[in-house]
Amino acid sequence: MSYKPQVNDYVKWTKGIEGWVYFKDENYITIEVSVRPKAEGCPNHRNYHLLVLCYHSQWHELEYITSRESPYD
Repeated sequence: MSYKPQVNDYVKWTKGIEGWVYFKDENYITIEVSVRPKAEGCPNHRNYHLLVLCYHSQWHELEYITSRESPYD
């Protein structure tokens, strides 16, 4: 059975990319590879997130490492 990524999974991709699955759709996922804070005084969204797209046809190239609990559960 092949791995099916879920939000909040930490994955390694054969392309040398690793990070947290940030969003999942039936066609692709996004992998969060970097987070940095925004300037002081920015009222909405405290951080910049760098995300990489991984399409469904590439999911077989992912290696599951671990998961984290969602703060929304």
